[in-house]
Amino acid sequence: MRGTVKKKPVGRYTYLKELDNGDVAPCIVDMFQIEVTDISGDFKERDQRILEWVSPDEAARRVREIELKSLLVQFEPQGRKKRDRG
Repeated sequence: MRGTVKKKPVGRYTYLKELDNGDVAPCIVDMFQIEVTDISGDFKERDQRILEWVSPDEAARRVREIELKSLLVQFEPQGRKKRDRG
């Protein structure tokens, strides 16, 4: 996936990631808005993930992390800044 990423994160959430060896590692994730300009079917986790476009509300229904659910429900996309023409 390629696109333009906003510089300021829209939020942060934490979760516990289960590692291949069974250990658990705490993770802190900053979430950024991206305006997607190109999609490729060839990505690192293509055998582990299904790419599907859904609304933020639908995404919130599909994730387990409570903090991420909250960020998705409250998410309001920020459009491009308009430049003055003068």
